[in-house]
Amino acid sequence: MTVSELAPYGDEPAQMPSGTPGKNGFLRLGFARRGARTALVTLQRRAPLLVQQALYWDEELPDLACVVIVDTAGGVVQGDRYEVETELAAGCRAHVTTQAATRIQEMDANYASQAQRIVLHDDAYLEYLPEPVIPYRHSRFVARTSVCLPESATLLYAEILMPGRKHYRGGEVFAYDLYSSGLSVDRPGGRELFAEKFLVEPARSSPARPGVMGGFHVLGNVLLLTSVAGTERVLARMPAVGEHADGWAAGASRLPNGAGLSYKVLGMESEPVRATVREFWSTARLAIMGRPAPARFPWR
Repeated sequence: MTVSELAPYGDEPAQMPSGTPGKNGFLRLGFARRGARTALVTLQRRAPLLVQQALYWDEELPDLACVVIVDTAGGVVQGDRYEVETELAAGCRAHVTTQAATRIQEMDANYASQAQRIVLHDDAYLEYLPEPVIPYRHSRFVARTSVCLPESATLLYAEILMPGRKHYRGGEVFAYDLYSSGLSVDRPGGRELFAEKFLVEPARSSPARPGVMGGFHVLGNVLLLTSVAGTERVLARMPAVGEHADGWAAGASRLPNGAGLSYKVLGMESEPVRATVREFWSTARLAIMGRPAPARFPWR
């Protein structure tokens, strides 16, 4: 991955070179309709990334294929290079999440990266809702996601970024070296709809300054890519909140070229942010699919 902000981190780890077996995780997930359900028909995997099978736990949408991505390494370490490809055939419905939070371990050399490609075909519906990302002290992580979908398809994409381990050894709030996350969206013909990028280098510029995170610690970034009609229905039901009594703020805005909505949530702790993201998810699903999000599992 060629990214300008990685220039200072080209040194190889002393333990094992970057991208070697065990550090080059790969997943390819392909979904297709099989009768009344969406099935996981293509599954290619390489350690430490793992998916076992699709499950059907969502009682609101019984045909929804639910897939959990597992990182058997227990965390992302220096030199890791992950790739994930997800494709939904026409009319498919799927929910993709992770087993636990993504922990970006402390680093003294190199960096870790993940490249992701998401392709949706006509009338496909995908919820990509992983657990939060926790960057440890001196970690360096770069993620790049490319999305291709027609106007008839819908993608709900979310990421929640923690400031670090807030209560470990006195706290590691914004003590990581680098977090870079970029996403681009195209139509099937190749027309680019928009691109966005978050680049956080706390040692260079504090995220706590006004105009960035201000007094907040946790960022929830949600993108709803759907039709113009669906966008307007959701926007009408999700008013901006300047500052809630529980210590969070949120607001939605239209994306360029009729691509959908961008919804941002800021909070001091993860739970209010996760709850607000879940509320947006349920509102969006009700507006697009006619069914709310399922009840939250007590253990997640």
